[in-house]
Amino acid sequence: MSPGIVYGVGLGPGDPELMSVRADRLVRGAVNLAFFRKAGLSGRARGIVAGMLRPDVREFPMDYPVTTEIPLDDPRYNAALSGFYATAAAHLQALAEAGEDVVVLCEGDPFFYGSFMHLHIRLKGQVPVEVVPAVTGMSAAWTASGAPVTWGDDVLTVLAGTMPEAELARRMVETDALVVMKIGRNLGRVRRALETAGKAERAILVEYASMAEERVTPLAEVEGASAPYFSIVIVHGQGRRP
Repeated sequence: MSPGIVYGVGLGPGDPELMSVRADRLVRGAVNLAFFRKAGLSGRARGIVAGMLRPDVREFPMDYPVTTEIPLDDPRYNAALSGFYATAAAHLQALAEAGEDVVVLCEGDPFFYGSFMHLHIRLKGQVPVEVVPAVTGMSAAWTASGAPVTWGDDVLTVLAGTMPEAELARRMVETDALVVMKIGRNLGRVRRALETAGKAERAILVEYASMAEERVTPLAEVEGASAPYFSIVIVHGQGRRP
């Protein structure tokens, strides 16, 4: 028996119309469908494909054991997630070894800060795995801002808001254009780092890019110390123009 294929299918930033043709075809034809979600919620990825699935699809929701309940630097965080990804990967591997294809839904692009990466590293070499790339959330965010993010020879840097504040500020100083992911409860730290780097006045916060809730706000006008999970800070480059 030939093994099945595990497909990591990028859905894009949230608008179903921004899915690739291949992603759309795989989702609509999926017999086995896996997706990540927070326990007790339906999951954003599953919501994106609502109404697209065949009636006999078999769904496998993968509920994160932790999200923000345990600090990232607590050893229990990595231990919980490592066990979770191992269990999920074993289930997908068993399906593939039985000759079944599996579509794993991935918000954004599977290889860009995506949970699918942790399955891919465990499945690669065990069963066939194919990745379907997608429009990234940051691309949707700078498009929502209404202006190009880079010009001429601008250097673009992508940072995670979970980084230490001093390191964030250092890297912000060194770049021309900037994308900061993983804002959430790190908004205060990101804001202070931007102020240290002298880029706070040019920063904008994009929430839910390409989705119905999309909102674009200058960071200086944003109140509070947190932002929704689907939030990205953009600082546009000001480089060479003809």
